[in-house]
Amino acid sequence: MSVVRNPAGHFGGDRPDPVTISVDGVPVTGRAGQTIAAVLLAAGETSWRTTSFGEAPRGLFCGIGVCFDCVVEVNGLADVRACLRRAHDGDVVVRQQIRLPGATS
Repeated sequence: MSVVRNPAGHFGGDRPDPVTISVDGVPVTGRAGQTIAAVLLAAGETSWRTTSFGEAPRGLFCGIGVCFDCVVEVNGLADVRACLRRAHDGDVVVRQQIRLPGATS
């Protein structure tokens, strides 16, 4: 029987390789194959952006990339859906505050 490495980055029953991302300058550890949203949720973070009006907290909502509530900046690229983007070791994640034209608060 041969051992095949699966797409999540690990063998059989072994734990996936650890990855460390930086979130607003703070290191957060996750596992290979996890999305950025999964890494954040496992670290106890439930909100990582605010709305234009009222600055209401937002994080994971639909979990499938439809709602855009979980957008963050990753490695300088804004509006990345954290629920779809796999975390890679060394990723730099910055929380976003989306400002729409006409938003006053």
